[in-house]
Amino acid sequence: MDTRSSSDTRTDPTRPQLSASLLERWRRIPTAIVADLSHGACQIDTAIRPLCPAGQQPKLLGRALTVQCLPLDIGAVVRALEIARLADVLVIAAHGQHGSATIGAILSGYLRSRGAVGLICDGAIRDVEELAAWRDFSVFTRFITPRGPTSFERGEVNRTVTFGGRQISPGDLVIGDDDGLVSLTPDEALNLIGAAEGKLELEKQWRARLAEGLPLAQALGIAQ
Repeated sequence: MDTRSSSDTRTDPTRPQLSASLLERWRRIPTAIVADLSHGACQIDTAIRPLCPAGQQPKLLGRALTVQCLPLDIGAVVRALEIARLADVLVIAAHGQHGSATIGAILSGYLRSRGAVGLICDGAIRDVEELAAWRDFSVFTRFITPRGPTSFERGEVNRTVTFGGRQISPGDLVIGDDDGLVSLTPDEALNLIGAAEGKLELEKQWRARLAEGLPLAQALGIAQ
């Protein structure tokens, strides 16, 4: 059965959109702060890991371009690449399938050339030596395999998908760093940014107090 489906509209016009200025404010915020403020609700399965070792992984921040793949088929990925644009993050919902790669260096290179900033895969990828060398393109994946797909026909593009236990819709904010991945709807991104910036400043103050030699409980404001 042919399950090809795609959306002509990049995002739902009734949903708030992520502005460039809001994206820039989120660029400073680590995933740990998002996970803490959302009590884990925005966190994506921690088994989906950065491709590069800690300290070498490019930070990921961009708008979700979603695809849903079926086993051994990457038709949705191919179609999505043709509508990819600046600051996109390709979100490949493969439901933990590891029998074949959903993307490798050739397709990722094309995605990168269109201005996308990275990809996250709840499945498998390949050609990781080349992907890991790109400092302007961040990759997170659950599995790595040398085997490629066998068809390019099925799947869905730009629909709400379940990815690592989190629902992600086209245009959602995706953030990734050495600690893992989080996603936020446009409403969540707008409503949480003030608290996130406040927590970042508070942590800066904690570090300064500790550097001054204050006792730990006093520096962190822990009641005793």
